[in-house]
Amino acid sequence: MELESSSSKVNGKSMSPPSSSKRMSRTKICLLVTFAVILAVVLLMVILGLTVFKPKRPVTTVNSVSLKDVDFSLDVLNGPRVHINVTVDVNLSVKNPNKVGFKYTNSSAFLKYRGEIVGEAPIPAGEISSDQTRPMNMSLTVLADRLLTNSNAYSDVLSGTLPLTTYTRIPGKVRILNFIKIHVVSYTTCDLTINVLSRTVADQTCHYKTKL
Repeated sequence: MELESSSSKVNGKSMSPPSSSKRMSRTKICLLVTFAVILAVVLLMVILGLTVFKPKRPVTTVNSVSLKDVDFSLDVLNGPRVHINVTVDVNLSVKNPNKVGFKYTNSSAFLKYRGEIVGEAPIPAGEISSDQTRPMNMSLTVLADRLLTNSNAYSDVLSGTLPLTTYTRIPGKVRILNFIKIHVVSYTTCDLTINVLSRTVADQTCHYKTKL
């Protein structure tokens, strides 16, 4: 009996195992396909990030500013000094124009008199869904002891007008495609002129700014 050789014969032709060169070409093809798929996914994400999911600035709007618990009194004998009790109600709204949520952290609203902080109110953290507008109502009360040290308060009340400024800063971030974080800070400043006699807001000018 003749021993069979390591190669078999089919139709008179010997069949040998695939060559190493063929295995290497299959590996190269697999690597190229994998690289092309990864590149396509990255390009798609970049296109979406620059178009549909492009981060937009939140829009903050002051809807109204009103006064309550307004009281002015002059103490000529002990000073002269002025006693002021003013609470400013600020109604503002923040619109998130992004296609993803805007998450903001704890912050504060401030009431200023000639650059000095005389009142403060907290703004608790929260999240605004895509294309949603969230109202925020806050009350800012003047801390009278902070005004007692300001020499301008007495003359301002005598002149009939009291200048105040409301200031809010809302920092947060927009998450794009679950792994790209864009930090955003929204600022709102409103300059108010309070009429002492009528106890109303005589003039109001608001300024808005957002940083990405």
